[in-house]
Amino acid sequence: MEWRNDAGLVGRVVVVTGAAGGIGQAVCAALDEAGARLFVVDITESAVEGVIAGLSGPHHRGGAFDLADLSTHASIFEQAREVGELAAVVHTAAVLVRRASVDDVTEEDWDLQHDVNLKATFFFNRAAQHAFIAQGSGGSIVNFTSQGWWTGGFGGSVVYAASKGGIVSLTRGLARSFAPSGVRVNAVSPGGVDTPMMRSGVTDEAMAGFVSMIPLGRLAEPNELAGSVLFLASDASRYLTGTVINVSGGQLMY
Repeated sequence: MEWRNDAGLVGRVVVVTGAAGGIGQAVCAALDEAGARLFVVDITESAVEGVIAGLSGPHHRGGAFDLADLSTHASIFEQAREVGELAAVVHTAAVLVRRASVDDVTEEDWDLQHDVNLKATFFFNRAAQHAFIAQGSGGSIVNFTSQGWWTGGFGGSVVYAASKGGIVSLTRGLARSFAPSGVRVNAVSPGGVDTPMMRSGVTDEAMAGFVSMIPLGRLAEPNELAGSVLFLASDASRYLTGTVINVSGGQLMY
C-alpha cells in the first residue's frame, strides 16, 4: 500500500506506543511514508531501535518505557516535543493473557491486563492532552480497542475484552472532556489481525473456526489497520471525535 494522506502530519511528531508489535510496526511505517516524525515507544530499547532502523525518515527518535509505570508518561511527551511539534498520539500498547476457562483466570491476570490496557491508557491520554495544551495547540489521540469490546471476547480472552470495553468508554468520555482544548480522541477497533498476539495460545482448529466467521474470509494484514490510524491522526478527520472505527472484515457489524 502507499500512504498519501499527509494532511497536517508532514514534519510533525506522532508518538506511537507498542511500536514493535505487529500493528504498531505497520502504523509506524505508514506514518513514516506520510512524512511524520515518529517518537517510538516500546518496553525494551532493542525493540525501539529495531523499529527506528526499519524506517526511512532521518528524524525519528524513541525510548523504552513501561507504560504501566504512570510516572514515565510525562517524560515521554517531554522527549517527543524535543523532536518537533506534536501532531498526534497513537496508543497501540496492550497485553493479552489467554486462559482456557474463566475459572483459570487469576487476580494477577486481571490486574496486569487492566493496568496495561485500561489504566495506563487513561493516564497516557491525559498526559497527551497536557502536552498538546503546553505547546498551545490541539491534536489527535488514537486509542486501540478490539472487537472484543462488543462480542465479549473469543478464545479465552474475556478479561482482555473487558479491558478493551473500558477503552471505548474512556475514549468517548475523554473526547467530550478534551474537546474544549482542541484535542480529539478516537479509537480503532480491530477484528482478527495476523499478528503474534492474535495467534498466541490458539490452535489451528480454533483459528480456522474464527476465520470462518469473517465475511471477507481471512485475517487482516497489520498494514490494513494503518489506513484508519492515518485518517484519525491527520487533519482529514478534524471534525471527528469520540468515534470508534471498526476494522474487522465484516465480522462485527453494528
